[in-house]
Amino acid sequence: MHLSPLQSRLAASLVASCLLILLYLVLFPPNFALAAELNEALPVVFDDVDSAVPPGPIYEAEFSAFDRSIIGRATRDVIPLDNDEPLPMNVDQGVTQPFVFLLPPVSERKAGEDRLELRREHNAPGEGHASAGAGATELEGDREDGGLDVEKRQAGQKVYISANTCLQPQPIDPSKTTGAPPQLKLYVSTSPDNTAPGPLADQATQDMFDFKEGAVAYSITTDREVYIGIYAPDSETFSGTYNVRITASTDSQYYTYSKRGVEDLILVDSDSQGALLITQSLTDSKDPNEQAAVMRTQPYVLFAHNKKDRAINGVKHSYCGLYNYAQIAATKDERQTGTVKTSMTKRHGDVPKQQFFFIGLNSSAEYIGILVKDGEDGGNLGKRQTAFERGPQVFEAMEFTTKSDHGNCALVIDLSFCDKVAYSVPSNPNFGNSSRLAEFYDNYAASVYANFDKSLAQVACEAPSSQLYSLARNCTSCAADYKDWLCSVTIPRCEDFSNTAEHLQPRAVGQPFPDGETLDEATLAPFRKRANRAAFMNSRNPLIDEMIKPGPYKEVLPCDNLCYELVRSCPASMGFGCPLPGGVGFEGNYRVHKPSEGLTCNFPGAAHTPSAGGRAVVDWGVMVVVMAVGLLVV
Repeated sequence: MHLSPLQSRLAASLVASCLLILLYLVLFPPNFALAAELNEALPVVFDDVDSAVPPGPIYEAEFSAFDRSIIGRATRDVIPLDNDEPLPMNVDQGVTQPFVFLLPPVSERKAGEDRLELRREHNAPGEGHASAGAGATELEGDREDGGLDVEKRQAGQKVYISANTCLQPQPIDPSKTTGAPPQLKLYVSTSPDNTAPGPLADQATQDMFDFKEGAVAYSITTDREVYIGIYAPDSETFSGTYNVRITASTDSQYYTYSKRGVEDLILVDSDSQGALLITQSLTDSKDPNEQAAVMRTQPYVLFAHNKKDRAINGVKHSYCGLYNYAQIAATKDERQTGTVKTSMTKRHGDVPKQQFFFIGLNSSAEYIGILVKDGEDGGNLGKRQTAFERGPQVFEAMEFTTKSDHGNCALVIDLSFCDKVAYSVPSNPNFGNSSRLAEFYDNYAASVYANFDKSLAQVACEAPSSQLYSLARNCTSCAADYKDWLCSVTIPRCEDFSNTAEHLQPRAVGQPFPDGETLDEATLAPFRKRANRAAFMNSRNPLIDEMIKPGPYKEVLPCDNLCYELVRSCPASMGFGCPLPGGVGFEGNYRVHKPSEGLTCNFPGAAHTPSAGGRAVVDWGVMVVVMAVGLLVV
């Protein structure tokens, strides 16, 4: 068929147009919306970038009945918690700060183990709210092939939630406010119907716990995200905001509190301006290498505070609260106040302990001591059992009292010869500092021991067993027991004269105190009439009255078993002997050792510590054997 010129032009135009359309489709293919692609979540755009949540992933809720893309993202007020990461946060009064904790993915091995444990029916809506020790175990959607989606159907995991109050509101009028600020409240929910637990939420879908002295700890087993609310109550008498540190973990509680503080912290002794405290033994091992390893550690920190000051009320169980408010701190950083020195010692019982030596305290004052286990080593003295780094553990507070302002009893420690001596001794501020005082007593004891050592050298200590003076004891035990006895009798243990305990022996009652004050005649009269008045009018050692001049004080007498052990250990040829209770020379020189009565006599390692029965003692661990022998003269 022959086309006309006009038809030829039209055909050429149509062919060119089709070619252009084909070329366009090849170069720019169109995107058609498919039903399978509608599940992709649209990006979220924030109008105000500055109001976004702190650095970290934005929380996306996941519920069993809906996909993430349908639910969408949570508001920016909800702050996600990372596993084992403490998060500091300010909370204003009357405000609830919400948090959320997403369970970390379980391992494939654990998922296989849990596959058999999750064969159960779905919980009814709302049944999965937080409860002590148990939580939601609701299954989430199965795959089409009936298999278990590990990411969406995790086994229940134990979640540990702990928090400490670091800062709290202060009294508007301190003169009219005696109590502590209101305690924060912890709300926990795992219910999809309550993603913002707090005082206004449905109480049936959440659990509530009050902070106690600035601390709270809670655990729950769940297979879904945990919603948390920290609520700060309103107060008309306190102003300011709270600061809290909160941690969620699948390993262990990060912040902990223990009531073992009274058992773990021991008061050795105090004077008018200081106190010496020690921990219990840090190891029971006698292996020198293990003891040396422990001696290189300092696992505890300590806070102390005058009881009359109310600053730490409300945060006594909180590490960061004590760090911010306690008057005295012995920590491992810049919080060191300079009024307490900490070190390791084997003085008491020849096993490693940590000691805290306070200076600059107020006289006749009551203090609170709070021991804290440093969390850097996982609570195992340098031997971390897991990769999880546990936080600090706060122990129950113990109380101790300083002596009066007379200043005639002073703490001495770290003596060269009498290395087991660590207590208050008769003193006088005019004599010199504690170092000079310790040197005076230590040098005198060492000089007396030198004479004994010469006598012991005359004994056949290395003779065959048939020629030894004893098959049960030897010269080494004789020297050790003599040193223990000597240091106890030449370095008297001092207590305030005002102390009315019956076991104390008054000394130097007729002399003036260091400040010039003297006892009135009514107080002195009973002592002047006593048959053994010399024991009351003078110190045990005349050099004390001559050189130090402490004035009236009371002495914790040496224990009688120190003398008995000396007689048992040393050769009879040395002539040692001991008075018996009720006999000549016993009163005013010794006291019967009865550990059940507390610290009523002095011996190496003796220490005060509060207990349910009053005053307790770290026992010396020797048996009392009464022997009918003569008077032992110093």
